[in-house]
Amino acid sequence: MGRMFGTDGVRGVANTELTAELAYKLGRAGAYVLTEGTHKPTIVVGMDTRISGDMLESALVAGICSVGAHAICVGVVPTPAVAYLTRLYKADAGVVISASHNPVEYNGIKFFNKDGYKLPDSVEDRIEEVIANDLKEVPSPVGEDLGAREFKNDAVYDYINFLKGLVDVDFKGMKIALDCAEGASYFAAPEVFRELGAEVHVIHNNPNGKNINKNCGSTHIDELRRFTVEEGCDFGLAFDGDADRCLAVDENGNVINGDFIMAILAKQLKEKNKLDKDTLVVTVMSNMGLDIACSNEGIKTVKTKVGDRYVLEEMLNSGYKLGGEQSGHIIFLDYNTTGDGLITGLMFTSAVKRSGKKVSELASIMKELPQVLVNAKVANDKKDAYTKDEIILNEISKIEKALEGRGRVLIRPSGTEPLVRVMLEGENQKEIDKMAHELAGLIEERSR
Repeated sequence: MGRMFGTDGVRGVANTELTAELAYKLGRAGAYVLTEGTHKPTIVVGMDTRISGDMLESALVAGICSVGAHAICVGVVPTPAVAYLTRLYKADAGVVISASHNPVEYNGIKFFNKDGYKLPDSVEDRIEEVIANDLKEVPSPVGEDLGAREFKNDAVYDYINFLKGLVDVDFKGMKIALDCAEGASYFAAPEVFRELGAEVHVIHNNPNGKNINKNCGSTHIDELRRFTVEEGCDFGLAFDGDADRCLAVDENGNVINGDFIMAILAKQLKEKNKLDKDTLVVTVMSNMGLDIACSNEGIKTVKTKVGDRYVLEEMLNSGYKLGGEQSGHIIFLDYNTTGDGLITGLMFTSAVKRSGKKVSELASIMKELPQVLVNAKVANDKKDAYTKDEIILNEISKIEKALEGRGRVLIRPSGTEPLVRVMLEGENQKEIDKMAHELAGLIEERSR
């Protein structure tokens, strides 16, 4: 069996891969490992709007209670709310049941430690080890030593009040469109923006358990683009199913992705002397246009591998406070311990209000370079051939020289498929398209 935990918890199709039995085991093992030595530990449990959430929550909580732990069930709340509420309630751990931006048939279980951070690999490995050992070392108390479940139905208001306290301008006079993806932000997002004074126009905030992320939210943004223009809104914000991501559209319906949002926010933070070390942390997949925009503003960019966990790791290790991904998964370490779509939306709205400009004007800080992605089909055991083959390396060097700092080459082996992804950025779409296809062809030919 491969590793149970992926890059963002345990995920799979609910009731076939992620079963109630597995959720029960994760509840038992997770509660045991995360709270070893703690007397009557407390664990916060939240979830998104998927129909499978009830089944998985029941099983997970049964597992938690079976080891004598106390479960605080906060119901449907954004993933980052669980990270915050775990700290607020001084709990020993937090768990969220969600598969984020994935379709309804998927679900996931993700743990946070007592400080609201995702678990390091070593702790996840320990939970897996306990499960693989048939939970033999996990205690099964009886009588009054069993754990109990508590329903905290007003928890979402604790999160909303926290969010409101982060904003230092009012949103009066602003007309904002929101797409809640039929997901975990369906109540919190409209509520907090209205309470801060905005005129809010909402779509996809009527979850029925089956429509989460279905042609809506940050992964399907076309409807929000049309809606924002039709309603005459100043801009629109799109969240994903668990609301840890946020993308925007301007008043003309143009998409403002995470790179643009980070450029706008990094500039404003720097102007207020609140951008630690004048540095923004991004992944290698961020557009080179972001590097150029930041350089023009005297902001340094630090690059990590793809994945918000690597962004967070770099931020924690080096003392940076703002980082994120093109997907809109943005981390403000001054405010929360994980990517928080509502915080991103609020900070973006504050920046727009403070500037007095239209979003299209603010977005002109950055010019996105054309990008081409071509897949080279190679055998799984040949995925690293491009790192050793002199002919391929010479070709890459030739392309980089031709782009002369106006573009770049990025090659990434797929983690799951027999592919090497060849990505080129540059000013001339036709030129980089030709270069990318020729390089992918060469990698295929040399990797046979």
